[in-house]
Amino acid sequence: MRSSFFLIPVMILLTAPSLAVFAQVKNDTTTLKPVTIHAYFREQPLLGLTASGQSIDAQQIQSQQTTTLLPAINTIAGLRMEERSPGSYRLAMRGSLIRSPFGIRNTKIYVGEFPLTDAGGNTYLNLIDPAAIASVNVLKGPDGSLYGANSGGVIRIKPKGFDHSDNRRELLLSGGSYGLFQQQLSLQQKVTDTYSFSFDQSFTRSDGYRENTALNKKTFQTAHQWNYNATNSLQLFLLYTDLGYRTPGGLTEAQMQENPRQARPAAGPNPGASEQQAGIYNKTFYGGIAHHAKINKKLSHSVSVFGSNTDFENPFITNYEIRSEKNLGLRTFFSFVDEDNEDFMWQMQLGFEGQKGWNKINNFDNDGGRVSDVQYRDDLTNLQSSFFYRASATFWQNLTVEGSLGLNNAKIDFTRHFPVTDINTGNIDFGNIWMPRVAASYTLHEQLAFRGSISKGYSAPTLAEVRSSDNSINLDLDAETGTNYELGFRMEATNRRFVLDLSAYSYQMKNGIVRQLRDNGAEYYVNAGEMDQKGLEATFLGYLIEPSSNRFLKSLTYQAAVARNFYEFGEYVNGEDDFSGNSMTAVPDWTIANTIQMRFPQGVFVNLFHHYVSRMPLNDANTFYAEKYNLIQAKAGIDIPLRNTSALQFFVGVDNVLNERYSLGNDINAFGNRFFNPAPPRNYYAGVKLGL
Repeated sequence: MRSSFFLIPVMILLTAPSLAVFAQVKNDTTTLKPVTIHAYFREQPLLGLTASGQSIDAQQIQSQQTTTLLPAINTIAGLRMEERSPGSYRLAMRGSLIRSPFGIRNTKIYVGEFPLTDAGGNTYLNLIDPAAIASVNVLKGPDGSLYGANSGGVIRIKPKGFDHSDNRRELLLSGGSYGLFQQQLSLQQKVTDTYSFSFDQSFTRSDGYRENTALNKKTFQTAHQWNYNATNSLQLFLLYTDLGYRTPGGLTEAQMQENPRQARPAAGPNPGASEQQAGIYNKTFYGGIAHHAKINKKLSHSVSVFGSNTDFENPFITNYEIRSEKNLGLRTFFSFVDEDNEDFMWQMQLGFEGQKGWNKINNFDNDGGRVSDVQYRDDLTNLQSSFFYRASATFWQNLTVEGSLGLNNAKIDFTRHFPVTDINTGNIDFGNIWMPRVAASYTLHEQLAFRGSISKGYSAPTLAEVRSSDNSINLDLDAETGTNYELGFRMEATNRRFVLDLSAYSYQMKNGIVRQLRDNGAEYYVNAGEMDQKGLEATFLGYLIEPSSNRFLKSLTYQAAVARNFYEFGEYVNGEDDFSGNSMTAVPDWTIANTIQMRFPQGVFVNLFHHYVSRMPLNDANTFYAEKYNLIQAKAGIDIPLRNTSALQFFVGVDNVLNERYSLGNDINAFGNRFFNPAPPRNYYAGVKLGL
């Protein structure tokens, strides 16, 4: 009954399928602000965008628990984020969770103009503190013609400190169940009319629900912007994160039913996760500097240089891995924009993005969480490059036609220092691949727009897949490729009281890469042949009760997001097993999110979030499934104005209101049927935030 109750709003939604976008709301007004998104080199209205896109702001990120991005990301149709244990993220963009070393695959992520995705294809999204984010812009579907290799989409994170015009200081303290403690400090300062900066610092710790799940995270982030004359500007971004968390490991269904809080126990010759102190320890320094120059009225040039240094340790069941990762990259492009004639406006961009990574990976015996005898020593270098060109024209202010083309290349060189084998050095060249995209959007009477696109996706195996945790170097993996066909429409009410959108896509992938696990839990990867990925996405955002200061319930905002996935393996034979035609592993048929925000007098607010995920197969044979679940989260609080612009906020929250028993972040194709990572039952948090 409770599942049916929470699906009622979705039935209303599906009578007019849609995809919503977030927008800031001014008090006591009946309209949403015009919705914009930073995409394709500039800020632009979302209505006429040729791609499926969405933007969420800091208020939406912090509307629930402030230690994690999960609730905010899961409000976007087509995205699904999981957290196997505190600090251990997984992100699926249109089903790409099927291959997820370090949690994220097939998705390119940027912080401002700087790629967070490194030269090896890995993205350490858990290094970012959610409170240090100003906004998140999402482009769904392959867009490698402009952003390098990807087949799921692109996420652009805008940090605090860029393009802000007010001074703000915030201090947040909170605590909760399972030893949770959080402290966040944020400072944004406009020093002069031409220079502004931000500084964000955070500390988060948690004992976790399960054994061997302790989290300890410290972040320091600063962003600076200097418009040193009328036509030139500099941006600087620096991030240091010291992240450590334990990994409890997967359980069988029987073990989960018996004691969901236990870590993976010993089995056969393999010790348990607690005995080996299994965990992840990541110390990363990331930095970038970007320069933007307006050469004349129509021509501009942007260049950014970025790099990172990571010290990474991973005590695991069967080994203790120590990695040293260094990355250096460059992104540059020229942009020409001609908007003199309103009936014909056009633009084009020409650019390059490249990264190189140097990686030392050493594996040792794990003696109860301590380094012992050496097993393997490898050096690997990665090189990824992308040349891109884009042209776009808008006719009569309502028809936009654009085309882009990218030339992408990826290479890996490796040297095995220990043990000495027949092949100790080598290289893998995934070749040059052209990635075109053509798209169009037509806007009717400023409230309704139709769009369509055809684009090619490409995703080379990452370093973590070529040299996976079983310590072998896989020379047989091929890059994923495919073509995406997409149609959609967006609509806004005349007064922007509501916005809605619908997308339908079909992505035919070749050489899909699938994660497998050996009996000791070590990963390895194989190509699964063809994959048929079709989907419908819909979201709606609107005022059920218009903002007004004359009522007890001052405003009621409702958002719904729905994704229906039709994902199947094509021709897929692995050894003697034929999985052709099976449902794709770890992809649910349905994901549904409902969000309600209520505002009352005296600064009182209540936010409710509901996330439904249908059952999904956990192995390629479709013999084991994760059951469906309804996750309800609630947050309530009060904003108390102080003198001038200061305010004090008290808040309380509940996670898993329904006390569901579910697994969040399953281990797919797990040996011994150890698929499940039980999530916490009902738990609580509370805190205070001071804004000056």
